[in-house]
Amino acid sequence: MRTNLATSPSYFDTMYAGSADPWDLAGRWYEQRKYALTVAALPRRRYRRAFEPGCSVGVLTGLLAGRCDRVLATDRVPAAAEAAARRNRDRPHVEVRCMAVPDEWPEETFDLIVLSELLYYFDDATLQEVLKRTVDGLEPGGTLVTVHWDHPVEDHLRTGTQLAPLLTGVPELAPLGRLSDPDFVLQTFTRRLPDGSAVPAPAAAEGLV
Repeated sequence: MRTNLATSPSYFDTMYAGSADPWDLAGRWYEQRKYALTVAALPRRRYRRAFEPGCSVGVLTGLLAGRCDRVLATDRVPAAAEAAARRNRDRPHVEVRCMAVPDEWPEETFDLIVLSELLYYFDDATLQEVLKRTVDGLEPGGTLVTVHWDHPVEDHLRTGTQLAPLLTGVPELAPLGRLSDPDFVLQTFTRRLPDGSAVPAPAAAEGLV
């Protein structure tokens, strides 16, 4: 398995070995607020199948479960996947797997994919592969939400601001919204329909405009 990451996989193993929640994702108000905004940015009321790679300990996973009929959450670190599974054990429609994207990717398609705090770890070639697999796995009209820390970090190859144009440059994705918070960049896209058009925004979909 390739390890085209800015940070060695052993770093993540060590982090989870030292703490069940090394970034305090369940406790920090910053994370709670960011997750709430991530879920609020979803343009549909309900989704059938969501995919969340890099789920860590499954805090965002639980929030997505409230909007989705089924959620597949994955993480490359076994301890993180186990923690996410425990956190969501009372949600039978949530499945957690230990998988390392992009080398391992689910075969099914989804109408929602969430890439949260993930893309800045990949080198250029691997990032392009992740984006290609994301587009291929996202159904026409489906939603992609991305959210990334926007401060320089030694282990990150890019900030949220630097990732933003790479995402908007994917031709199959139609930009729907962007939140430039002082600390992170959140973007929402829909996969274009087969004729190249974009699905209507929520207000237009309900006939308000």
